[in-house]
Amino acid sequence: MRIAMFPDDYLPDSTLVHAKMFHELAIELKRLGHEAIIITPSHGKQAEHLKIDFIDDIEVWRFRNPPMRGQGKIKRLISESLLSYNSYRALKNFDKLGTFDACINYSPSIFFGALMHWFKKKQNAYIYLILRDIFPQWVIDEGIISPRSPLAYYFRFFEKLNYKSANSIGLMSQANIDYFSKFYPHISNLQVLRNWADITPYNSSLDRNIRKEFSLENKVIFFYGGNIGHAQDMGNILRLVKKMKVHKNAHFLLVGQGDEVDLVLKTKLRDNLDNITFLPSVNQDQYKQLLLQVDVGLFSLAKTHKAHNFPGKLLGYMVQSLPILGSVNEGNDLIKFINDEGAGNAFVNGEDENLFNAAVLLFKNKSYRIAAGLQANRVLKESFSVEAAAAQLIETIGKK
Repeated sequence: MRIAMFPDDYLPDSTLVHAKMFHELAIELKRLGHEAIIITPSHGKQAEHLKIDFIDDIEVWRFRNPPMRGQGKIKRLISESLLSYNSYRALKNFDKLGTFDACINYSPSIFFGALMHWFKKKQNAYIYLILRDIFPQWVIDEGIISPRSPLAYYFRFFEKLNYKSANSIGLMSQANIDYFSKFYPHISNLQVLRNWADITPYNSSLDRNIRKEFSLENKVIFFYGGNIGHAQDMGNILRLVKKMKVHKNAHFLLVGQGDEVDLVLKTKLRDNLDNITFLPSVNQDQYKQLLLQVDVGLFSLAKTHKAHNFPGKLLGYMVQSLPILGSVNEGNDLIKFINDEGAGNAFVNGEDENLFNAAVLLFKNKSYRIAAGLQANRVLKESFSVEAAAAQLIETIGKK
């Protein structure tokens, strides 16, 4: 089959987990004999409406679109809103467009829905929506916008268009399907599609030795990599950082970008948190090198979340056999999953003492860290391989 894939960010510059996931999926689809083409925004200046390049023999079409992340909320909204328009403008007269058997759309963003509708109507393409954020519901849950605000109605319009255009919608767990169905009981084309990763551990010489660079040679490093925003509630991690100051050889490394970077930097300065280092986003190769040098993988989700997210960053930790530590919203089945599998420790956001005690255990007990990391890697191989995700997608699309 000929398959178009629509992540809103992509390699080599993106640090977002889904950019890496889509690249791994494209490689696996190609290995299976399909033609997979990535169609993604340029995120900045580009002379042509459409530019073609190749990464690991995967063909990438970048359409001209303003940058989205790190630009402030208003600029991001404008840029995301233009995704379907600018991609259609670049593709409509493109001589290599041809016909696609299927389109794989990733949400967030919600703004590719109009383009998916066009592909479905004009080419009879099968549209598979990989739904990873039930947006705008989570920003309403967070109190960031009112459910009756003009902005909420604007987002709801594009959200519904996204769902309407999809032949199938893949959510990351049964709990997420149950949650989604409370809001959209009339939508039945749902299935569980877990996050995935290339399960081959990364092994490379280090271009950047962070232990030497930041004098962390004898430290146990707790690592957080990815989006640093409201949905992640960085205050949750910062409370842990503050409590862990009593353990001089425990250090926290945060890497990424987002709306709460200023919170991290201001809190570090205000509370004299010398046990935390912040780095801006790095590319995927640099990110993988960081994972080779740290000891524990951190994650966090805001307590007001209602959906049951499985943060994609966990897969990167699991590939490198890192134990997992973090906290999420109440009722999230990720807590039971991590704890029951012995892959680390997970709690409800707000259970600060439990999170602290688990961090101390991981800090002090190297044998426990290693054992939990090995369990995390075992779970990855059993349940989150890119081969399993690709096979499920092809089977579903093939039924059209």
